[in-house]
Amino acid sequence: MTPLPSSWFKPPDAPLQAPWPLVMGIVNVTPDSFSDGGRYDAPEQALQHASKLAQDGADILDIGGESTRSGAAAVSAADEIARTVPVIRALRERGVQLPISIDTSKAAVAEAALAAGANIVNDVTAGEGDPAMLPLCARAGCVVVLMHMRGTPRTMQQQTHYGDVVAEVRDYLASRLAAAVAAGCARRALMIDPGFGFGKLPEHNCRLVRELPVLAALQVPVLLGVSRKSTLGQLTGRPVEDREPESLAAALVGALKGAAVLRAHEPGPLKRAVAVLRAMF
Repeated sequence: MTPLPSSWFKPPDAPLQAPWPLVMGIVNVTPDSFSDGGRYDAPEQALQHASKLAQDGADILDIGGESTRSGAAAVSAADEIARTVPVIRALRERGVQLPISIDTSKAAVAEAALAAGANIVNDVTAGEGDPAMLPLCARAGCVVVLMHMRGTPRTMQQQTHYGDVVAEVRDYLASRLAAAVAAGCARRALMIDPGFGFGKLPEHNCRLVRELPVLAALQVPVLLGVSRKSTLGQLTGRPVEDREPESLAAALVGALKGAAVLRAHEPGPLKRAVAVLRAMF
């Protein structure tokens, strides 16, 4: 694992006064992801795409080998490792120094990715999908992203009833932060993600972004992934391949609301948009 500087992640300050967010570029090494499945599922294609995202200004690369779209089929740990680890290793061999995140809920995949040079584990199950995950991350000393999701990607959209979505997501993430610390993870190495689009209806997703400061009040960095999500398509009627303006707008609202990291399929345009926002705000 390539170490991260101790000051790399800093908890955001008050809303509208947070450090401007970093941009995480998405590299889906999968045949079935909702937006770009099949485009980069060969290691060389994924490597070229990751290199381009780095050149475009991504601050972090997020490498994933299992689709988490609604209804997606499960993938074995061996398949995930075969898809992702060669890409991570090749990026490091080519001299890429950016932080690399492995998007997985399996400890075996995370362990292999960290050994290949990843720095971050991005777990959509917040460590609940594999009891070995949080102890592994504690031993590795890596950054961990804990995301809110009900059920699994196969079942999450069947569990969309909330009394108060913001309070319930906040309380869940607070409990997972406590679990991670109890497993030995340093709190400064933890991030949270409200899980935009994971087991939530459009009104829930919009409210979570609008009230992101409630989550930022947990005093760990907030990662927000809105890029090309179906909620954006429902707001404007545009198909998944034509949602970049919507993605930029939602991400910029997130930036103003205190997100520390914005996860995007097209980090270049988002970096430029954040630069303009920063100059004019």
